[in-house]
Amino acid sequence: MELFTVNRETCNRDGICAAVCPYGIIAWSQGAYPAPAADAEQLCIRCGHCVAVCPTGSLHHRDMPVAECPPVRPELRSDPEQCAHFIRSRRSIRVYRERPVERETLARLIDMARYAPSGINSQGARWLVIGDRAELRRLAGLVIDWMRWLQTGMPDVAEAMHVERTIGRWQAGEDVILRGAPVLIVAHAAKGNRMSPSTCTIALATLELAATSLGLGGCWAGYFNAAAAAFPPLQTALGLPAGHQCFGAMMIGYPQFAYHRLPTRNPPVIDWRM
Repeated sequence: MELFTVNRETCNRDGICAAVCPYGIIAWSQGAYPAPAADAEQLCIRCGHCVAVCPTGSLHHRDMPVAECPPVRPELRSDPEQCAHFIRSRRSIRVYRERPVERETLARLIDMARYAPSGINSQGARWLVIGDRAELRRLAGLVIDWMRWLQTGMPDVAEAMHVERTIGRWQAGEDVILRGAPVLIVAHAAKGNRMSPSTCTIALATLELAATSLGLGGCWAGYFNAAAAAFPPLQTALGLPAGHQCFGAMMIGYPQFAYHRLPTRNPPVIDWRM
């Protein structure tokens, strides 16, 4: 079966599919029907652009049937004002309700995040979801151990990070590592893949934004991520697949408090060249 076929009864031969193909593997000329180029099978990254852009639904990709690609619903698109409000109202949540997050809700959240862009549609991000409070407490304690190691092994870094204060707050009973969040979501990927850092970062950023639609809030677990990248005891405790590395972690839970204003931010610094 060919990589893709075209319904000649409905195709209007406009060449849009060829125009948007990232790798230029759709052969087309004015008035002709699109067809796979000779190297299409090897170069296609299965991004779905050709299927998504066809106005008549005439292009059928072998690995992405039209029937599995629902149409865009214009009535669900946000206008600029709605989009700006949505982005500005996002908050990093550090105080959570005691309520656990249902597994089905987390699965739905990750399902939304998997549509985040990735280099050449590699989709390399994998997910580790930790929702056992005792385990979360243990992992947070390992981050504190890493901070203690920094005090001895890299005192300048420890001082710049104010780890002494953080350790003191932890010893006083305050969870300043995972903030008492009921869930930690770790994005990990192949260590040697140059696209892994950006893939996981974009996926987690998408996940955080999507969380608000489910009544959830998130916060980047910066201390945890730094320790997971450099501290063998934490790496062992995470037990990621061989060759994989944590490239980001997100605290997730139901916010304890609601926010009622849109805080300001610094104006953008723009150098225009146009």
